[in-house]
Amino acid sequence: MFERTGSVNIDLDNIESIKVVKGGASYLFGEDALSGAVIITTKKGAKNSYSAVGVEAGSFDYLKYLVRGGYSTDKYNFYVQGTQRKSDGYWENGGYDNKYLNSKFQYYIDDTSDITAGIELSDRNKDSHGTVKGVTEAETNPTSAYNGTGDRDYARKFDVQLAKYFLTYAKTINDSSNLLVNVYQYNDDTNFISNPIKYDTTGAKVTDDNAYGTNNDYFQIQRGIKSELRTSGQTFATMLGLDLRDNYYENKTNILQSYCTRMGSTACSNPNNIKTAGTITGNDETDENVYALYGELKYALSNDLVMTGNARYDRITMDYDDTLNSIQIKKTFNVGSYRLGTTYTLTPSSSLYANVSTGFRTPTVSQLFSGDIDPTNTKVESNHALKPEISYNYEIGLRGNTSWFDYDMAVFMIDRKDYIMANVGQYASTDPANPLYTATQYDNIGGMRNKGFELSLNTDRKETFFFDLAYSFIDAKFTQYDNFNLTLGNSYGTYVSTLTNPASQYTIEHYNLTGNVVPRVPKHTLNLSVGYNYNEHLLLTTELNAKSNYYADELNRIEIAGQATLNFLANYTTKIYGYRFEAFGRIDNVLNKFYYNTARASGDANSDGIFDAEDLSITVNPGRVYTAGLSVKF
Repeated sequence: MFERTGSVNIDLDNIESIKVVKGGASYLFGEDALSGAVIITTKKGAKNSYSAVGVEAGSFDYLKYLVRGGYSTDKYNFYVQGTQRKSDGYWENGGYDNKYLNSKFQYYIDDTSDITAGIELSDRNKDSHGTVKGVTEAETNPTSAYNGTGDRDYARKFDVQLAKYFLTYAKTINDSSNLLVNVYQYNDDTNFISNPIKYDTTGAKVTDDNAYGTNNDYFQIQRGIKSELRTSGQTFATMLGLDLRDNYYENKTNILQSYCTRMGSTACSNPNNIKTAGTITGNDETDENVYALYGELKYALSNDLVMTGNARYDRITMDYDDTLNSIQIKKTFNVGSYRLGTTYTLTPSSSLYANVSTGFRTPTVSQLFSGDIDPTNTKVESNHALKPEISYNYEIGLRGNTSWFDYDMAVFMIDRKDYIMANVGQYASTDPANPLYTATQYDNIGGMRNKGFELSLNTDRKETFFFDLAYSFIDAKFTQYDNFNLTLGNSYGTYVSTLTNPASQYTIEHYNLTGNVVPRVPKHTLNLSVGYNYNEHLLLTTELNAKSNYYADELNRIEIAGQATLNFLANYTTKIYGYRFEAFGRIDNVLNKFYYNTARASGDANSDGIFDAEDLSITVNPGRVYTAGLSVKF
């Protein structure tokens, strides 16, 4: 499902397994599976129909409570689970309070079929992400405490309410075929504030931490049906799938409090520069329908060689209705995607595999219809001819096992074509002095390529000592990025060709970034976990996370140093009178390393006429964090 807040709000205690499909996975999941997909399966079945209570506490007043009740018989099983997580957070205004209620009921119709019904409800309140401006403030004010001069997050005070309902029917038709049908509806109601106010209606600088200009209310319903019929024989196997979706998205925005969009009392005397509280700035809805048919054919050419082919066809229609401006627009995309793969058994314990696959992403409504949506805004034109972005993924690898460990290694390349970006550059407005860039429009004019190597080694976790290792090398570069516009000075000021007073002026420099390294992608990433089963009750684990240097910006001017952090976990389990007790203690960032969770930059954020590390938007890591907990299962 698509979520506004950029993360999947699933109760972690309700997850059964997490699997990753590498490479373009649109042949299974359709739009937006450009370079892979993460499949999260929640718990079900008689083994998960237990009861439990638990509590956790940790740094920054972190608290978590869990209550769960379950029951099972030969004909059915069910559970209901409630969880709350809350914390004051490390960063100023960084607190959160998340509540989850999950329930799943499974009924065995007969020996060959069952039906599962589930409900997942969540209420997630989260405030600031804790960004600061520049490396100096990251050192002196890592918690992003706002004193009237510091930076503020662009968006804050997220209130996300999710409701997920689903019904799944599974039927084993015979020894070689089965049917799965899933009907679902996901509701997402997200509200947050954005656009921190810089100047009041008189032109005076605003120092109130909570002064934000825009209220955002987003609501969406995603409903659909997905069905798969699988068959198998001695030399072949097939799968035929149907994916039907009826999605609805509603966006509403309004001005929270009056403010001035330009600096200085003279500019603010112009009513065109004043935004008035209560003004509705957006009210639109989009109906999206997806009609997709997909399938798989797996054929054994010999005992050692198996070929697999996947194909999918999507017809996606979007019906956009802007009730504020009385604008109605429709658009349809017809997109195909595929995968071809092969596996060759080298020895009884090793095999060679290779595949090529594609992924796609359709243009957004704003990219397609910018000029139609806001006809009074001459800065951005519509482009109804936009094509979907396409990725081509190539991989060849070797997997197997030895008497000591399992291994999987692969080389890969992901080539992203027809990337959609603004023809005047991604991060700057039109240059008034250059007629070549006066018509801003989104177009399929970008591209990037990731090449690399992945390695995983895993030993048996039941052994006294065990380890899990994952390493990746990625060489990510832009294959097409002809026009990047760097804004220097105050972007709210007056445009000049030569900057003399950056506090009240701005200028734009043009660059061709084709061949540059894609920002925020470290070349080397390593995760190593080493465990020690001290006895049948006590498990000790240490984990190392490391990544190499990376660029924070598309220009490749600002490099962020690599970092490595060490985590430690102790877990103790025992049974007393039939009750299973589990206690744990965890320390993240044991050595209290100072580093950035995120660091990005695109322009002269502090308006000093220079683009450097003081223009970074940074979220500082909280440092050493302690967590401990106790749970009882019965």
